[in-house]
Amino acid sequence: MTPALPLPGRARLARSPRRLLASLLPIALLALPLPAMATPAANDLPVEEIQTFAEVFERIKRAYVEEVDDATLLRNAMRGMLSELDPHSAYLDREEFQSLRESTQGEFGGIGIEVGLEDGQLTVISPIDDTPASRAGLQARDLILRIDDTPTESLSLQEAVNLMRGEPGSRIELTIQRRGESAPRSVTLTREVIRTESVRSELLEPGYGYLRVSQFQSRTADQVGDHIRRLERDGSLNGLVLDLRNNPGGVLQAAVGVADAFLESGLIVYTEGRLADTEMQFSAGSDTAAPEVPLVVLINGGSASAAEIVAGALQDQRRAVVMGTESFGKGSVQQIMPLGNGEGLKLTTALYYTPNGRSIQAQGIEPDVEVVRGRVEVTESGRQVREADLEGHLRSREAPRERAELSERLREDYQLGEALNLLKALNVLSRR
Repeated sequence: MTPALPLPGRARLARSPRRLLASLLPIALLALPLPAMATPAANDLPVEEIQTFAEVFERIKRAYVEEVDDATLLRNAMRGMLSELDPHSAYLDREEFQSLRESTQGEFGGIGIEVGLEDGQLTVISPIDDTPASRAGLQARDLILRIDDTPTESLSLQEAVNLMRGEPGSRIELTIQRRGESAPRSVTLTREVIRTESVRSELLEPGYGYLRVSQFQSRTADQVGDHIRRLERDGSLNGLVLDLRNNPGGVLQAAVGVADAFLESGLIVYTEGRLADTEMQFSAGSDTAAPEVPLVVLINGGSASAAEIVAGALQDQRRAVVMGTESFGKGSVQQIMPLGNGEGLKLTTALYYTPNGRSIQAQGIEPDVEVVRGRVEVTESGRQVREADLEGHLRSREAPRERAELSERLREDYQLGEALNLLKALNVLSRR
């Protein structure tokens, strides 16, 4: 392998593009005459494009209205290379690299929101549960037009994330454009220390559990198993709702572990990329937390990436009924690659596929049963008079049935209520 010359740092600017080109090309390549390289092989460097790059570099140095140092120009060039690949690849400086590591560990300062670029616009993927963003009512696919006084159209994804993060207690104003609304709205939020607990659970009523996974972190799969065992302490489960709505994704292995909690065997997900180490396949093991509990999975437009892996696997394996609305459609895998200088790359290296070979990228998961967002309204005026309400009615010889109270969560969540109704219907059908 022929060694390459180091890139120029803060050295004096070359006086011609050809001299700058000489500092960017391998020694062996420079030894060849240019005419001999008119039709380069597939792995050869594109000489004309590199020469153009060097010329642009020199003209910026000479003519730009403000002086820019070489390191800044080269770093911006690297950012540009990655940002033009896809919305999820990025060059990370030291601060950005550290910020990304903090977010995957589950604690950081900000407003609790997952964002991405969609058609070049900064778009909400989903708010994280119990954070300033979710309490302010931000929704999946809201467009963020401004962050304080900064328009987002000129920002990279990482620059936008950096602006939204900050000291707990500080305020931030977002200008939001919601689809279906004619005018933007302004939302003011107060930053907090975001400590994300990825799993929580409760009994909706006796025998029917609710399991909420807000994002996939390193311990999420273990936590799901713990919560299932906790729900089963008061008796066996007749049904379980797995809520993946507004779940932006996270760690791939955590998604595999959550799907494995409900599957005894079979493929969960596989990935395909250009390199051999990006082609992976994950299957379920026999040690399963809830192999036979009837299961409904709730998804919506904020369910992305790892959440779609779980929903797609359980759907393809006919293990669950998927209910809600179509998911976000992020079917790519990113690797975080540290660089020797303390910085890093976030690079898309593969696409993932469900057990039946479906690619979710830009497609999403379609629910088996579509249920749009709504709210349950209970009105006393609509209650009908029954026999038991009449004065002097004959009493049954059997003990009166206890009426199950409608939980506050069910009152506020129409989709969840429909999921519970479906679980009850599945139990009736299985008994018959």
